[in-house]
Amino acid sequence: MTREGRVGRIERTTKETSVLVEIDLDGTGKTEISTGVGFYDHMLDQLGRHGLFDLTVKTEGDLHIDSHHTIEDTALALGAAFKQALGDKVGIYRFGNCTVPLDESLAQVTVDLSGRPYLVHTEPEKMAPMIGEYDTTMTRHILESFVAQAQIALHVHVPYGRNAHHIVECQFKALARALRYASERDPRAAGILPSTKGAL
Repeated sequence: MTREGRVGRIERTTKETSVLVEIDLDGTGKTEISTGVGFYDHMLDQLGRHGLFDLTVKTEGDLHIDSHHTIEDTALALGAAFKQALGDKVGIYRFGNCTVPLDESLAQVTVDLSGRPYLVHTEPEKMAPMIGEYDTTMTRHILESFVAQAQIALHVHVPYGRNAHHIVECQFKALARALRYASERDPRAAGILPSTKGAL
């Protein structure tokens, strides 16, 4: 993967799902999302648009059972595609953070494209259990799955919020911006890997 073309493409097929994810880190926010779970589509659209990633996601899953496998496998493929698109990580900022409000809710996201998967995630308790067909307990699992494959350290904190839609959406918007800032190229660090270890 050259730094001129930071594109990732992952196809993942199991007995439960068939997933295609394509991402261009240097895009303009164009998205084409279809998972069969409406609210999840909306969140992935936020990720692409606010991250300025060109993002295609096409998932067919066993929604006759529930949405768990569809959501999980999409997140795994997205993480793998993001890692692939990052390539050698030479010249990137590596760290990014963003705080995003959405009416009464607030999300604070910090990311390190470290090569080491780690997630810290907090959100308000006693959220509504469902947003349409989307199980709100899946937000953490989406992040866990993404982090595991992208091999990044991710801290997501929602200190307050009442509306479940807002609580989840501000997390995806803040994540998009933090990933964008961390993966962008630093003009002062061209040709430099942002690590004293010599590897990320």
